[in-house]
Formats: sequence, structure tokens, C-alpha cells
Amino acid sequence: MKNYTLFTVIGLLLFSIPGTLLAQESTTATEVKWNGYLQTDNRLRLKGDNDFSWQEYRLDLKIEVKPSAKAHFYSEVWLRSFGFPSAQTSSDLVDKNKVSPLNLDFREAYVDLYGFLFDNLDIRIGRQLVAWGTADKLNPTDNLNPDDLEDLWDFGRHLGSDGLKASFYLKDYTFSLIYIPIFTPAVLPRGDWASALSPSMELPTGLILGNLSDKIITPKNNFKESSITGVKISKNLFGYDFSLSYVYGRDDLPLVRKVTFTPTTTRGEVDIESELIYPRLHIAGIDMAGAIANIGVWAEAAVFFPEEVNMITDLSALGMGTQESIALDDKPYVRYVVGADYTFKNGIYINGQYLHGFIHERGNGNLNDYFMFGLEKKFFNDKLKIAPITGGIVISDFKDIKNNYALILSPEITYYPVDNAEISLGARWIDGKNTTSFGRVKDKDELYLKLKYSF
Repeated sequence: MKNYTLFTVIGLLLFSIPGTLLAQESTTATEVKWNGYLQTDNRLRLKGDNDFSWQEYRLDLKIEVKPSAKAHFYSEVWLRSFGFPSAQTSSDLVDKNKVSPLNLDFREAYVDLYGFLFDNLDIRIGRQLVAWGTADKLNPTDNLNPDDLEDLWDFGRHLGSDGLKASFYLKDYTFSLIYIPIFTPAVLPRGDWASALSPSMELPTGLILGNLSDKIITPKNNFKESSITGVKISKNLFGYDFSLSYVYGRDDLPLVRKVTFTPTTTRGEVDIESELIYPRLHIAGIDMAGAIANIGVWAEAAVFFPEEVNMITDLSALGMGTQESIALDDKPYVRYVVGADYTFKNGIYINGQYLHGFIHERGNGNLNDYFMFGLEKKFFNDKLKIAPITGGIVISDFKDIKNNYALILSPEITYYPVDNAEISLGARWIDGKNTTSFGRVKDKDELYLKLKYSF
């Protein structure tokens, strides 16, 4: 695409304006709101030595300032005591971050300007989360912000992106334009959970793996290579919310472009170095949400148009030359999801979703099928919530299900002792085959205890 120059000019102009305009606003009627929550999350492995697998104490702080009817400021920050002590030597004990790890996550900070230039034009400038899609957490059309897969089980989480959002209202249509100048890669799962997204490597017969390393090639930090743009049109039609969207961006998960084999001094042993890139792609999306009778329904689909990526396997150091294959072809592929939820008169709530293609899956023939489900019921004036059936089924090949499946069950009990407080106790049990993402982490069953207090 050659229209990045237009977006560059628009971005530079608008990014220079909000500070001047806000300085001109009267602060006599400024309204400031604070809120947030404290959340603890501790997890214990149910197999092996019952090691703690996760420890997070999170303080979420949100602030909103409305200096006038024409402006609005919002920010959100996570302050976290996160992870376990990493001190390895006595000298590490003087580094407080290795003894008691701390983490600052700058989630969002943006300014809204209402009626900018025209009464029906609003703009948002700064770090923001642009959530697209109507499905429950798993959204094929949500491709602007990079995925935050740090916690593999926190589906739908993203990093904020520094950018510009312009919303134009015409009758009952809403037109949104998003411009993000700098590409940010996705955050991968912590620790041994990363194996869920990384299939095992098979070596040629007779070779033994020595050291495995990789090199990431990120786009150049310029408007042509790094920027991401998106357009969305939304409308309510016959009582249903519809939208059409388009994104010109990059896959935020890396793809192997080159693999180099180098022999070591040990007979039959090789070191392997991989080179990974973030390919460009176009994404066209459609989504809807509404209700049929009292049943909530939603659906969305995204068509991905990737650039072709060839992979080079360099075996020249072994006297076998180089081989070239296609890592990702340029044929379009579709991820989609459909779902529904319903609350019975007795208070039982159920929901279900069918998803074709998970976040990391790309290319025709590589998309698995996911069936997500949940059932919950509240008791004692909503003081207690029991979710005995929650989880999902993954199938990678319907012709041989017994060797191509994964099953995840995550029952949970939540108690609400006082207003704004909740304590959750749950387990996560996984079974399946290595042919599926979640089957590769079947030995990582967990018990977890969470506490959350909102203020």
C-alpha cells in the first residue's frame, strides 16, 4: 500500500494539537475520578513437587479527568509484585528487583477531544486499547493492539498502543480510523507455558540438538515499515449491532524465516539458530451481536491476506547445501467464531463458543477447532457463585479425534464476602495429545486462589 504518507501527515498534525487545546480549556469545573482494584493471584502445580507456578499482586489504578464538555483524559496503570525471586549469587542480593520483583505496566493514557473541527468528529490521542469484535474474549477481528500472552489463560488481553483514533458520526453510522505509527510485537507466555504455542522441533535422523538460539528481525521504525492502520464502519440494523473492518498491519507473533544448522565438536550434535520475522498482512473483518428471544448471540470472522514467506534451511555446514520451502503462503485464510449465552429463570447461566483458528494459528490447513463452554449458578443472595463446568475442547483433526484432541476443565467457586470483594478458588485440568497446543501442556495442571477488591 502507498497511502501511508497520508496517514503520516494526519498523524503528525493531530499529535501536535491536543496539548495546546487542553491548555486553553477552563479548569474551574474539572472533575477527577479515581478507581481501580487490588488483585492477588497464586497458582500451584498439581503434579511433581507441587511448585508454585504463578505469583502476582496487582494494584490497578485508573484516573479520569473531564476538564470540560469538549475534553476527557483517562489513564490506567498496573503496579505489580510479579514473579519469584531470581537471585543466583550473593551479589544479586543487593538488587531489590531480583529479590522482590516489581513491574510497572503502563496500560493506557489518552486524551479525548469531542467535536474536533466538526461537531460529529471525535479524536482520541495517546496510548489506548482499541477492542474490536463481539465474541467473548476470543476475537478474530481484534488485530490492532499487540496480544499480551504473558498469562496464557487471560484470553483476549492486549497491550496498549500509542496512536490516534478518529470517530466520525453520520446519522446512525459510526466511522472509525485508527493509526498506530510504531509496531510492537506480542508478549509471549511466561516460563514453560510458551511450549503451548511452539511445536516441538524434529531433527533429521542421526542428529542431536546442542544449543538452540534465535534472532528476531523487527520492522524498521519508520512510517512505511512499522505503522498500522485500521478502518471500521459500525451500524445497528434490525436490532443487531454490525460492523465491517479492515486492518493493514503485521502479524504480532514471529514466524521462522531461516534455520541454520552448525555442527559442534561432539559427533552428531548440531547447534540451531532460527531467524524470525513479523510478516505484513491485510485483514478484512465482519462481526455482529444481538439477541434471539432472550438468547444472546454473536459472530465474527476475519479474512487474513498474508504476504508469502519462504523459509531457508541452511545445512551447508553439514555438507548438505540449503533447502527452501514455504513457511507461509499468500493464500487467504479465515478465522471465525460464533457463540451464544442464556440465563434460565432459576438463575443458571450458560455460554458457549465455537472458534476456528486460535491466535497463533495461520495458513489454510493449520487452523484447529475450539469449543468453549461455561455454566454457573449463584446462591445465597449472590454471595456464592459456583461454576462447575467451564473449559474447552480442541480438535485438530476430525478424522482421527482420539489422537488429535485436548480437553481443558476449569471449575471455580467464588465467594463475595462484602461489597466489591471476591475470593475465587479453582483448578485447571488439562489432557490431550501433542498435536494440539493445549495438549502440549497437559502436565501443567494447576490449583489457583485469587482475591480481588475493587474501589
